[in-house]
Amino acid sequence: MTTRRNFLKGLIGSVLAAGATAHAGGRLDDEERPNFIFIITDDISPEDLGCYGNGAIKTPHIDSLARSGVRFTNAYLSISSCSPSRCSIITGRYPHNTGAAELHTTLPGDQLRFPELLRKAGYYTALSGKNHMGDVAGAFDLITKGKGPGREGDWVDIVRGRPADKPFFFWFASSDAHRGWKESENVPKYDPAAVTVPPYLYDGAATRKDLADYYHEVSRTDFYLGALIDELDAQGLSENTYVIYCSDNGRPFPRCKTRLYDSGIKTPLIVSGPGIEGGRVADGLVSAVDFAPTFLSLAGAAVDKHIQGVSFAPLLDDPAAAVRDCVFAEHNWHVFQAHERMVRHGDWVYIRNAWPERQNLCVEGAHTPSMPAARELWEMEAAGKLIPAQRDIFQVPRPAEELYNVAEDPHQLENLADEGSHEKRLDFLRALLDRWIDETGDTVPQNPTADRQDARGNRVAGHVRGTMPGAERKATAINERGPVLVGRAEGFDAEDSRP
Repeated sequence: MTTRRNFLKGLIGSVLAAGATAHAGGRLDDEERPNFIFIITDDISPEDLGCYGNGAIKTPHIDSLARSGVRFTNAYLSISSCSPSRCSIITGRYPHNTGAAELHTTLPGDQLRFPELLRKAGYYTALSGKNHMGDVAGAFDLITKGKGPGREGDWVDIVRGRPADKPFFFWFASSDAHRGWKESENVPKYDPAAVTVPPYLYDGAATRKDLADYYHEVSRTDFYLGALIDELDAQGLSENTYVIYCSDNGRPFPRCKTRLYDSGIKTPLIVSGPGIEGGRVADGLVSAVDFAPTFLSLAGAAVDKHIQGVSFAPLLDDPAAAVRDCVFAEHNWHVFQAHERMVRHGDWVYIRNAWPERQNLCVEGAHTPSMPAARELWEMEAAGKLIPAQRDIFQVPRPAEELYNVAEDPHQLENLADEGSHEKRLDFLRALLDRWIDETGDTVPQNPTADRQDARGNRVAGHVRGTMPGAERKATAINERGPVLVGRAEGFDAEDSRP
């Protein structure tokens, strides 16, 4: 059987120096084609897993997956918002290029869904659990709503019931750890005193209990991953099956979900599979738009011209490789009006806010005082007891520009945009973001979707959908990907601007 390592040697040779998508060298034979289990969780940040350094949470199966595969430390989503994030992943396109850039919008029928390409190439495809993308019938042979509190309960049955004569691609979409919390028997329960409270949340009893309940749901994703691994082992499928674990956006807490800070826009990403040398860590930048071309390439299927991402398959063979040195992300309407854009290059993150006069909020208990951690923030704000790092969601007006060194400031609490010593770096990052905006057809809508709720979660009467970003430039017809490999910033030494 052809190993994944030998396959990738041929694959890497076809990656263009400019960062273009890698293409597999022709269709593989059925017995050579790998299987895929793609687990996409709901609202989980990397720092809430044991293998990413959280000693308070129990995720033994996820940690074992990391020991057998590659753990990515700088995998970025294209948006930290439920349905737009999933639509971006399944198309390999940026949210404003999909026609579904805002929450609760469905993917237009003319947009590519990459599992359909796998299905046409002979794969048996299934989606179980959370869809939140609209009609994906053409992409999957089987679609189920899942079972149980996290909708993971039929995953093992799907593996058992698959056609034995076809390779498979399974999109297993957990609803964990989305609010509201649900308990399960075979999953750890956590002592609120033991959780890790990020510095931008108030360290109080309500927040700790909220985090403990969240940890429980994170651990439920670990339980069902373990059940899948056991089933693959039992059927002798482990050696030829890629298992991928990731999330659609960050944890559902203030300053996380929907936001462009690492706590919201980073995803855990762990990949184990054929020929992968385990226990390695890839620090190179990866974007969620890269998932589609990676899976297609590993399957020996052609990568469609509409896909804007690039394959990160070389990182599975050599975690020190670089397939891109910049990533981009967006924050659009998610019940509250928003338009922010982000670029990361090297250790630096630049965020631009088109509407800095607006309070930066999110629904679903993340920022409004309808859920415990957010409510405690609002109460402590009213009492004047918050430190500056905890006042982010109350800041009005906000900075139009933010600049952070994530190596020195991982929580992104010290905005360096106004320091004169960083003007050259700011100019470089501004130009990089401008180029991506121009090439991909992004826009600030002239008639944007208004807030659907007020700051305290009360519904606004007569709400209607406005114009989505990119619509005025017909971005759904644009396939340009923007910058991928740009090298170091002119005037900086290589150490300062290394990818």
